[in-house]
Amino acid sequence: MATRARVEIDRARIKELTERESAKLDRRTHGSRDFYARAQKSLVGGVASSYQVRDPWPIYLSHGKGARVWDVDQNEYLDFHNGFGSMVQGHAHDAISKAVTERIGLGTHFAAPTEDAIVVGEELARRWGLPKWRYVNSGSEATMDAIRIARGATGRDTIVKIFGSYHGHHDYVMVSIGVDYDKIGDRFDLQSLPYGKGIPQSVADMTIAVPFNDAEAMERRIERLIEEGRAPACVIMEAAMMNLGIVLPQPGYLEAVREITRKHGIMLIFDEVKTGLCIAAGGAVERFGVMPDLVTLAKALGGGLPSGAIGGTEEAFEVVESGAVYQVGTYNGNPLSMAAARANLLEVMTPEAYVHLDALNERLIAGCEALIGKYEFPGYAVGVGSKGCVTFSTEEITDYASFKANQDAEISELAWLYNMNRGVFMTPGREEEWTLSITHTSEDCDRFVGVFEELAHDLTS
Repeated sequence: MATRARVEIDRARIKELTERESAKLDRRTHGSRDFYARAQKSLVGGVASSYQVRDPWPIYLSHGKGARVWDVDQNEYLDFHNGFGSMVQGHAHDAISKAVTERIGLGTHFAAPTEDAIVVGEELARRWGLPKWRYVNSGSEATMDAIRIARGATGRDTIVKIFGSYHGHHDYVMVSIGVDYDKIGDRFDLQSLPYGKGIPQSVADMTIAVPFNDAEAMERRIERLIEEGRAPACVIMEAAMMNLGIVLPQPGYLEAVREITRKHGIMLIFDEVKTGLCIAAGGAVERFGVMPDLVTLAKALGGGLPSGAIGGTEEAFEVVESGAVYQVGTYNGNPLSMAAARANLLEVMTPEAYVHLDALNERLIAGCEALIGKYEFPGYAVGVGSKGCVTFSTEEITDYASFKANQDAEISELAWLYNMNRGVFMTPGREEEWTLSITHTSEDCDRFVGVFEELAHDLTS
């Protein structure tokens, strides 16, 4: 990231604008307020997932088509949230809707294999260059089963993950995610801290966190674990971190990780729940050119239906083929999800789709970067494929520690409010990014950039 002059943002101004924009959004979403009052009587916190919680109420949506969604107050938004990155196809895509509708008339569930599951597996193997595949129904299931496969294949128990990364909601990976800066620990001895209550410390202690973009710290920690008789079964990681905005791997880092894991007989798992199908046809494996032993997919795979997959080498899956490890699930390879995934892979996410996404993302990043320079704004734009964000920091974010030390949470919250009040639907929170869909246009991107200019102008004038 190039060094630039930066203006000092007035914190009182941020507070003033946040109060103004919050009141404006509240006035526009009385229908969501009423839904929330009703939902609280039956749904915990009025929502289906804790990640949907928002104060004073969540924004309830009614429908979507293409690049747009509508809330229950009939406010229209350009959708740059896209279901936490699941809807890179756009909403209600005709090809996916047709495939699912036809499948409904033929039966929606058998707990038995179908031809669509074969076709999807063949296409995933072609795209990722990994020969063997199994299905699940979510990203959490994918990472959970991939870790079990790695443990079964290696005969080891310990897991290594990246500090601050999110890999789903099962106990072994709900470790060292949302942690205060002063609790992170030394980068060569990071803490294993449960993410919320209900996770035994004994379970958390089996998961060792290391910093992103630091191969030396990873290897030193692994070597120490081996000396202690706790050689890891796997390293599970995102090739590019996708829950701190976006943090890209530095040159040579992923290659070094691959070398370290091979050297110590450790399985390397790339969690591609967010990158898979979103940053390239073959995800991060294609984009960065490093081949793991196992890869996990979900989100964008099913085109809006719950689905996930695990891909791997012959060696990794031998324990499943032999029956030594059980990889099971009543809804795995569900006919509806497989019909949607088949249409998604063969008809929607085509080579032309990725050319379009790359061009749109380059336009967005360039537009935001130009404004950052124009207003001497404290931040920088970063992205890959359909993913991108403006990181509100004067320092480059390379890992969780630098994110916690430098990212401006107050500006991030204000940016979300500016977007929502100007018809741009974004993921709440300072840890998320935009996801484009193939139905977005250059004009849609220009509108996003225009909202960012309003924010930059109002904060620096």
